[in-house]
Order: sequence, then C-alpha cells, then structure tokens
Amino acid sequence: MERPIRGSMYDVIIVGARISGSATALILAGRGYRVLLVDRITFPSPTSSSTNLIHPPGVLRLRRWGVLDRLKAHTIPEITHYSLQSGSVRLVAPLPAVEGVGYALSPPRISLDQALAEAAVEAGAELREGISVQELLRENGTVVGVSGVSKSSGKISEKATIVVGADGKNSRVAQLAGAEKYRDDPVLSKSSWTYWEGLEQEPLVRTYRKSRRHPFSWPTHDGLSIVGVAWPAETFPSGDPDQTDRLVIDAFADADPEFAERLLRARRGDRWLTGAVPNFLRTSHGPGWALVGDAGATRDPITASGITHALLGAELLADAITDGLSDRPMAEAMADYTARRDKLIGDHYDYTRDYAKVADHSPEERALIAAMSRSPRHGQDMIGLFATIVPPDQFYTRGNFRELFGHLGSGPDVPWKSRLVRWLIDGVPGRPAWASGTADRLIAAKIGPMGELLLRSPVPGASGTRPAPASTA
Repeated sequence: MERPIRGSMYDVIIVGARISGSATALILAGRGYRVLLVDRITFPSPTSSSTNLIHPPGVLRLRRWGVLDRLKAHTIPEITHYSLQSGSVRLVAPLPAVEGVGYALSPPRISLDQALAEAAVEAGAELREGISVQELLRENGTVVGVSGVSKSSGKISEKATIVVGADGKNSRVAQLAGAEKYRDDPVLSKSSWTYWEGLEQEPLVRTYRKSRRHPFSWPTHDGLSIVGVAWPAETFPSGDPDQTDRLVIDAFADADPEFAERLLRARRGDRWLTGAVPNFLRTSHGPGWALVGDAGATRDPITASGITHALLGAELLADAITDGLSDRPMAEAMADYTARRDKLIGDHYDYTRDYAKVADHSPEERALIAAMSRSPRHGQDMIGLFATIVPPDQFYTRGNFRELFGHLGSGPDVPWKSRLVRWLIDGVPGRPAWASGTADRLIAAKIGPMGELLLRSPVPGASGTRPAPASTA
C-alpha cells in the first residue's frame, strides 16, 4: 500500500495507522499535505479490543470519505433502531438522522482498519508499516520529528512540522511528549463478548440493565451477531468458555427470556473476548505535537463511542492542522482543537463513565424510561444521546425533563417521588418559581453527573425555550 512522497521533510507525521491515524492522514493528504503514516503493525492486522459498532456520525464520515465502498465484500446490515430495557420497561426508538444517515454499522474491524489505511495511501499519504517509534526529535523544546526502528531497514529518523500520536490508549507519543492524564478513573466495567451464528438479523441494537448486568447484542457482518454482557469490574466473572456461555445466557434469560431462547437455538461462532479499558483524558497538544483518538481520550466501551469519536476527532484535528499549516499560528490552531475536542467528547465522557458503573435503575429512573417510550421525541433523543448524536447538554435540560414528566403516566407503577416531582412542576397553583426549581433539583439528584448539566441549563421562560437537539455532524 506504500506510496512514496518526494523529499525528506513532511508536513505531518502520524504515529498509529488504525482508525484515528488513518482518518487524519486521509483528510490531510487529500488536501495536498505531505503526510507520513507509521505503525508497528503490518496490515491486515487483527485487534480484539473493539465491538465494531459505528454510530451515524461516524458512518457519515466513512461514507463521505469513500471508505464504505471498500467494504462491499462484506454484508453489513444497516442498524436503524436502538433499545434499552430495564426490568419490564422497554424503550425502542429509531436513530436520529445525521445529514441523511440514520443508521449504524458494525463492519469487521480488521477490514475497516485496512480500508482506512488504503484510502489514506490513495489520497497521497505515505504508509510505513513495521515501524516502532522510540523517540521524539526536538529543537528548542519543540517536537520536530520522530526516530525509531524499522523491521525491514533498521533505524529511521524523519522530521515534520507536527507529530500526531494516534497510537492508542498506551500511546508512546503521549508518554514521550509528557502528556498528562486528567479526569481519570480505573476500569469501571468488564465485558465478555463474541460473534454468534444463526441469530435473526434485526436492524436493532439491544441493550439491557438488570441485576447489575448489561447484556447487549446487534447484527454485525456476514450473517454474524455480536452478543455479550458487561459487569461492574469488581463483579466480573472469569472462567472457561463453557462457564461464560452459561453466564451470558443466564444474563439474557434474566433480562429477556424470549431472546435467550433464540440464543440457545443459535450457536457461538468464535472464542469469548474480554473488553476492559481505563477512563481518562490526556492533554491533547503541546509544542509540535498533538494526540487524537484513544491516545488523547479513552473511555469505557459500554456506549460503543470509541470508533465514532475517533473519526470525528480526526476531522477536528485535520481541520486544526490545516489552519496551522496555512495562515494561523500552529499553537493557536492546536488550542482551538483542544477546546473543540473537549466540547465534542467531554459531557459524553462523563455520561459513559456513569453508564459504565452498571448500576440498576431506580424505580424513578425506570419511570422516566417508560415516559420516554411514550414520547417519540424524548425516546429518539435518548437513543441519539447514547449514539453520540444528541449532545448531553441539550438532552439534560430543565425544560426537556419538565416536558418529559408530562408523559409519566398514572397508576400504582409510578413511584411516589416521581408523582411528587410532577406535582411540583404542574400541580402547584400559580406554579411559583420555588416549586419548579425544587422539582429540577429532585430530578438532578436522580441522574448522576448529568444532573449538573440539568441545573446549569436555562430556566424555561427566563432564557428562552429548550433548544432543539443538534447533531455532532
């Protein structure tokens, strides 16, 4: 796949040629910049760390860049709906569309990595495989290149205006640059998952929450389905494959007996894999260097946002580098990249960390999920939140949740605390400000770190109405 570039000085050297690295290289090379893309691996190269789901914003980028056309050798069904079932309460909603893309995909990861790398090379990037970067070259404190070892030709040394670390959560570039972690948590959940054969290929991502377990399943590629369960890290079971088979089936039987029967009629098609990663953000740039993808931000895979955010982050970084290589100081462009990256992933990162605790929903939370199932707009927005389409600060607002309580329903299944909040919102004569404000605080106390977003949102009627959800496109 190698395509040589004339001369010895590059505009950009990108270390790491999987999702975020190849995407960044593809964009920049397509704009005419001289890009060197290096990786220790040789394509095709498997990775067992990804369940492959790509939400609509990521699918849009792959389609726009022509990468999906490179995956036509595989049958990859479009996934149009996501569901969440908590106990007996079930929410199913269609995905919001992002510039006409209202579906998710789950292609084989090995093929996706190779397709992105090939697209980057065809756009004009130079790809060198089997390169292990060992040092960052510096001049006057600024990174100006890399040195390392090639499996085929020994020591290498190359210079560039900026070096990008796209080399994953254990990034060598981040280590050499001294990029610090912040807002970090240890592993919060661990999952067992694999490919299943013989399941009906419904266009649906299934997720459940019951007994502190998070079963999940969706169609992936070539007639296969992903099936797995996440547990809190401290209760994750370990054992032989037969034991994992039983534990996974038991989790589905507890949450959805009918689907568990389908699993029993189908069969496991591959070995069990284990997914578990720490949660952290890293300083994303410094003099002459920047980080993208998991190198700059790693989060629990329970919301399957890694690939999508890697693609979106690559686009943000490529735009910033373009500015820095043209008519704007690179330091200023990189500061803007950091701000935009943090806005893209920051709140969703907190949402994911909370989700990864795999805590059972309280009766009040289940009542809200039931209310979302009665309100098509709220239900679709909730699905869009999980799928990185609706920003958390536009879902967790006072106005949105006050409206949601209008769909709470009635009867003995509605918890008394939920009825109290609805009464404070709607039932107090004249609706004095203290009543609705108290309701907001009671709601916020039940939704974890997202409650802070709700309380920071405008008070309806005081600062305008609730803004419409916006896509991250």
